[in-house]
Amino acid sequence: MRETNSILGLIHERGKKGLPLERVYRLIYNPNLYLTAYGKIYRNQGVLTKGVTEETVNGMSLDKIETIIKALRDGTFQWRPARRVYIPKKNGKVRPLGLPDWSDKLVQEALRLLFNAYYEPQFSDHSHGFRPQRGCHTALREIKKWDGTAWFIEGDISKCFDKLDHQVLLTILREKIHDEKCIHLINELLEAGYLEDWKYHATLSGTPQGGVFSPLLANIYLDKLDKYIEQQLIPAHTRGEVRRENAVYKNIRQKATRARKAGKTEEAKSLRQLQLQLPSRDPDDPGFRRLRYVRYADDFLLGFNGPREEAEEIKQKLETFLRDELQLELSPAKTLITHARTQAARFLGYEIQTLQNDIKQTNGRRSVNGQIGFRVPKDVIREKCQDYTEEGKPIDRPEMLRDSAFTIISSYQAVYRGVVEYYRMAHNLSATMSKLKWDMERSLTKTLAAKGQIPVPQVYRRYKATLMVEGKPYKGLQVTIEREGKKPLVAQWGGIPLLWNIKAILDDQPERIWSTTSELEERLLADTCEYCGAHERCQVHHVRALKDLHAQGRKPRPQWMVLMAARQRKTMIVCKICHEDITYGRPMRRKETQTGFMHGEPVASRKQSSEKTL
Repeated sequence: MRETNSILGLIHERGKKGLPLERVYRLIYNPNLYLTAYGKIYRNQGVLTKGVTEETVNGMSLDKIETIIKALRDGTFQWRPARRVYIPKKNGKVRPLGLPDWSDKLVQEALRLLFNAYYEPQFSDHSHGFRPQRGCHTALREIKKWDGTAWFIEGDISKCFDKLDHQVLLTILREKIHDEKCIHLINELLEAGYLEDWKYHATLSGTPQGGVFSPLLANIYLDKLDKYIEQQLIPAHTRGEVRRENAVYKNIRQKATRARKAGKTEEAKSLRQLQLQLPSRDPDDPGFRRLRYVRYADDFLLGFNGPREEAEEIKQKLETFLRDELQLELSPAKTLITHARTQAARFLGYEIQTLQNDIKQTNGRRSVNGQIGFRVPKDVIREKCQDYTEEGKPIDRPEMLRDSAFTIISSYQAVYRGVVEYYRMAHNLSATMSKLKWDMERSLTKTLAAKGQIPVPQVYRRYKATLMVEGKPYKGLQVTIEREGKKPLVAQWGGIPLLWNIKAILDDQPERIWSTTSELEERLLADTCEYCGAHERCQVHHVRALKDLHAQGRKPRPQWMVLMAARQRKTMIVCKICHEDITYGRPMRRKETQTGFMHGEPVASRKQSSEKTL
């Protein structure tokens, strides 16, 4: 079989050249594609969560891949409906989420690998959501270049993923994918439906949220919007090389020059100060327009340099295109036209504004005028602080009292670091995060005090430490766990500098096309039980987290659990018999071996030996 990387490389080249993709369906007969897909998603959260059947990633095997491929060849493969659950949103509402069965997830990931390799080089540079090596920060860095923006058009597509029209999506796919069998397979996925309270519901529109293939399908759909804005709206509303000079500014500058030459120093200085309060270029120049655009998933932002009437016209054109061409609607409450200098637009959790500072800087220039600035919204910090305060005062977290001090400090630090790193591009980072850090630190020390039944000052005396970060000392808290023959485990609170960094990187989707065979794939292909050494129908046993291997209620722990904990792995390749014993909590019928021999016999004879002993 051809290696997955070779297939994806050829597809990627066709995508770069804009050539249609043919005979796609036969590519999903390749077992290596499913091994690669498995290696990509087995670490994802939810792989051990059940869909409408009992099937999960646990028990994954080469036999399962062969079964899926046989069903696809025979035309008997059927997508199962997803199990629907609801997750809360920030506004108090809930979002529907579908939980597919494991086999469906695996086939979806195989399709995603093929389609992503083909479509990725064709996507717009202004699209950043659910794409490799792109994320929220790359989108924000693009917006940072929008100097001189007068108006922001904030776009939000109402229930985008729920309302994607199936026929429109299939028509878009048929433009590039010349394989009706593959199109039919995707159509069946779209119409598979979902179960809610064990009652079947058909899906007449939208992509199955919760599926690994859905974000890519949405990007393929919304790429039509990207192309419309790039090829029609931006050329129609962009003109002129530079703005013409501001006549009033020019007049005052000439007066200041004449006054200085006449020896009237004070008058020249006064005119110079007045000059600094005016733009040097005409903001109302009818011969100069700029329209910029960026999209992340179903949210997009346009920056326009021109009159509001023209911004309203652009918004109307967007509404018409989405309604007539893509069968989508803009959310009236979230699609706004914002004056960039006096108000702030909200995008990707940031407040975005065109900076205006008429105060003379030390270098004699208003260097920030017209530049884009990012801020942390006050309500974001207020919401974050609510998790650690009550009536404005920090409180302890009773739900964490059963955890160790090491885990408690690590958890607080992880949350705080995550918020800080996301808002690195905000110029008010230090001012806003200081409030969050104070509330979280007080909550942390109160939690540790409640756990140890000691006063808060004693917590500081017990755990205080000086943390060195980039050569600078920071006061913080620290717990160290010594380990024989290994580096100690260290949990720290604090030591995170609140430094603005416009080059911050938050890579939501790391590059996933060009990858070598993972260690797990190689272990599965070896077809050797890592417990008893047998070569017979090996499967992969999964656990949710490494901490599950250290369960305090199991004394003594089973040997398979000891082996997984020692190797620091959440997976173990085992034969069918060992996997059944582990799954059902039975005593292991086969003895452990770590040497390549079992009962003194070579590996080659294990199968016969095990059959005799059973």
